[in-house]
Amino acid sequence: MPDAEAGPAGQGTPADQRTPARPETSAHTALPVTEAVAEVLTRLGADTVFGVVGSGNFKVTNALIARGARYVAARHEGGAAVMADAWARLTGRPGLVSVHQGPGLTNAMTGITEAAKSRTPLVVLAADVASSAVRSNFRIDVAALATSVGATALRPRSPGFAVDETVRAYRVAAAERRTVVLALPLDVQAGACTMPPIEPLASRPAAAASAAAVGSLADALAKAKRPVFIAGRGARVAGARADLERLADQCGALLATSAAAKGLFHGSPWDLDVSGGFASPLAAELIREADLVVGWGCSLNMWTLRHGNLIGPEATVAQVDDDPSALGGHVPVALGVTGDVALTARAVADALDGAAEAGAPAAGADGGYRSAALQDRIAAQVRWRDVPYEDDSTGDRIDPRTLSIGLDDLLPAERIVAVDSGNFMGYPSMYLSVPDADGFCFTQAYQSIGLGLASAIGSAIARPDRLTVAALGDGGALMGISELETVVRLGLPMVIVVYDDDAYGAEVHHFAPDGDPLDTVRFPPVKIARIGRGFGCQAITVRRRRDLRAVKAWLDGPRDAPLLVHAKVTSEHGSWWLEEAFRGH
Repeated sequence: MPDAEAGPAGQGTPADQRTPARPETSAHTALPVTEAVAEVLTRLGADTVFGVVGSGNFKVTNALIARGARYVAARHEGGAAVMADAWARLTGRPGLVSVHQGPGLTNAMTGITEAAKSRTPLVVLAADVASSAVRSNFRIDVAALATSVGATALRPRSPGFAVDETVRAYRVAAAERRTVVLALPLDVQAGACTMPPIEPLASRPAAAASAAAVGSLADALAKAKRPVFIAGRGARVAGARADLERLADQCGALLATSAAAKGLFHGSPWDLDVSGGFASPLAAELIREADLVVGWGCSLNMWTLRHGNLIGPEATVAQVDDDPSALGGHVPVALGVTGDVALTARAVADALDGAAEAGAPAAGADGGYRSAALQDRIAAQVRWRDVPYEDDSTGDRIDPRTLSIGLDDLLPAERIVAVDSGNFMGYPSMYLSVPDADGFCFTQAYQSIGLGLASAIGSAIARPDRLTVAALGDGGALMGISELETVVRLGLPMVIVVYDDDAYGAEVHHFAPDGDPLDTVRFPPVKIARIGRGFGCQAITVRRRRDLRAVKAWLDGPRDAPLLVHAKVTSEHGSWWLEEAFRGH
């Protein structure tokens, strides 16, 4: 099952090698199903497709390219799915991934699971065997596989249904923010169908909260003395920063985010950064002392609330989400509001303004949680890099905190940080600042290692105006190492940082205190910088802070090859968030 080649570095499929776009087809023109599927997707707005091409998805992928879509060839289907996921997160549009039947889909399933659990709008074009091919080795229950991980499964029963199901797949992905697996049986692909008119995608109306719910939340905020807002993925998707900041200013609330929405309030003097296991000591203290915690498009799960430990005994919890099934899903809530985050924040702010005009005491009239002294404390202490620590660097290995602070000082502010999973992940997540919520790509809903490099590739393709930084552990880096070739082939000027402790550090620090043998999770040293050079990267090994001078030299140079930073990090202690994380296992 050979993969298809992308074009020259940074260009995907070159325009001069594409088949000219087909003329507009009428409702009476018969097209091969593969052409019709591509026609539908490109008319609806799909312009980038990630994948690995085999016999089953060869024609539909080429049909997309012929209609102007950029094709990005990955080296593994799992990487292709994660690239499409990250691309969708940063563009706000449905991602598109194309895979072969059978193993092509199963290879992609971890990335598809991550996307489904993150509510990423994604369409997976999955070739499938014909219904009659009951003895094919490629035969799997695609629908059962997709639905088992939370994705939506669609399958045209005949060529005549191909257009309708493709339209439905894209619209479900876009309007409902779902991951959709569209199975394309080979016998259906071999058929032909007519092309009816395709209506442009209509924007999904934002759900408005009821007047009663808005009034109840406004009353709760008016009475609160120490309110805290925790904004999640729903707030990020809704573009709700301005509305939440206006409301927070009215009631004196402090602002925090889930990890998925990190950067949303960057620059605000009341930004506590990330709530939960990643929270700095000051952020955790202030959230725990709140008398009202409002989750805005945030699930308020065990990671965001430290298994509920960030909710004080006297605190009231409210939650706003456009999905009513999300309300109270992880912690009991005294007030659940069904509605779009931005619309609800705006309506509550208007209600507070109206109450003030009617003579009621203004919400936060005493400053709420805010004061000049607290603002100074937040400015001086809320960032992890401002929390004092004893540097564990040895001369042969660098403390990951020292490494991350050094990188933060060197890298341009306009950046995207894409983080893999593992013991190391808190260091780049919390010590590398990002300019806004689009600056952080966090594929952690499924907690799989090995997704970080692919997510960085998708991020870099979505936002070429920013420097993308892939932050990986040695385990995840080696698991996804094949995609280094993709980075080099595409000419992406990316910085890839590998925090190398020669182990699966999370397991080492979790099981070592009990005296368990650790041979299964420790490994001999690997020359990762040398591997990077073999793929065509520039590469350096960092053991001391002064070794980071080579990063500055790369940044000041032409950046004509990606830079791999192989950091040999200390590992005497588990990262601060690890104990909290393992309570959920």
